[in-house]
Amino acid sequence: MTQETIAAPQERRREVWLDWLRVIACMLVMVTHATEPFYLGGEGSLILTQSDAVWVSIMDVLSRAAVVLFIIASSYLQFPLHYSTGEFMRRRAVRILIPFFFWTIVYALVWGEPVQNFKDLVWNFNYAAGHLWYVYMLLGLYLLMPLLSPWAEKVSRKELQIYLGIWLFTTLLPFFRAWLGGSAPVIYGPSGIPNPARYPLWGEASWNTYGLFYYFSGMIGYLLLGLYFRRFVGELSWKKTLAIALPVFAAGFAIGVGGFLRRVYADCGGVFPVEGPVGLAALWETPWLNDSLGVALMSIAWVLILRKFNSQTRFWSAVVLPVSKASYGMYLSHMLVLGLVSAALRGWLGRGEDGVLGVWTTPVQILGTVLISYTIVAVGCILIQRIPKIGSKIMG
Repeated sequence: MTQETIAAPQERRREVWLDWLRVIACMLVMVTHATEPFYLGGEGSLILTQSDAVWVSIMDVLSRAAVVLFIIASSYLQFPLHYSTGEFMRRRAVRILIPFFFWTIVYALVWGEPVQNFKDLVWNFNYAAGHLWYVYMLLGLYLLMPLLSPWAEKVSRKELQIYLGIWLFTTLLPFFRAWLGGSAPVIYGPSGIPNPARYPLWGEASWNTYGLFYYFSGMIGYLLLGLYFRRFVGELSWKKTLAIALPVFAAGFAIGVGGFLRRVYADCGGVFPVEGPVGLAALWETPWLNDSLGVALMSIAWVLILRKFNSQTRFWSAVVLPVSKASYGMYLSHMLVLGLVSAALRGWLGRGEDGVLGVWTTPVQILGTVLISYTIVAVGCILIQRIPKIGSKIMG
């Protein structure tokens, strides 16, 4: 989420489109979190009306490429490594870990029981601040980058396409599991966080999680995707960009929306509200998981379009660049503001079709929450970042 000067023989020019990517990805993250109250509630999962189900599917699917866009940006800038493993890890630790530790402590103190929160932090992130999972995943990718860098420096276009093809196939695995497993039970860990039971595929068993495609699946594909765009995708005209990006995005969007609504209607039989344990929402979310085909397609479309925004305009220097530089801090801190704004708007406008705006109550609440929260968080993080000595350390 941060862009730094690369220690290379020649200084690279700034990739302006990556600043746009961070600004937009931050907003998409907030759209995701502003949408959650409209299908998470009651016993854990709750959708009040049919119109809410449609609005949730549209808003949440539109925003689900957010995290993977950040991964692509990191890959585009950092992979393969431009310096030694030790120097890479030192730079990443300063930029990523110090802000992460600071905001982790903040969340532990203000949400829930602080003593228990600090005990839990030994093993995992604070579940009340669920978005912090991202940092653990990102650090895992950083540990892999030095291992893969020698290969990444020499890989041919065709070879990388083959590996990306294998990875794209793995984005179908969540759908295979759902199809083969049917209404899979939900397993709850000690934290209470649900994990849908996995239908075993190609070497997986109760004693072996590491099946045939284990090492090819997940976020590693977005690391390779960033590499592919930087090395092998040249400048495209707007006509060609849109000719590729629009149908690709539409296909990914349709997969996410259609999959979500199909699951919701199957559970409620067309009768709302639909309610159940939190594991039910985990199953609804399967079509828009980060490792699913729809999100992969939408992320490709986003990158194709954003790469066209590479001019250093006045708006970029005055607005986009400062927000981009504060984007990591915005990601870490935004839930402190967004939760309050979302609750306030729900109190003022009501819920669902019974709200003051009728069928439009839900989208207005979601978009209002995002715009208000984004503005407050962006301004706040930019100002904090300018505090001498400590500001940049807190924001990253």
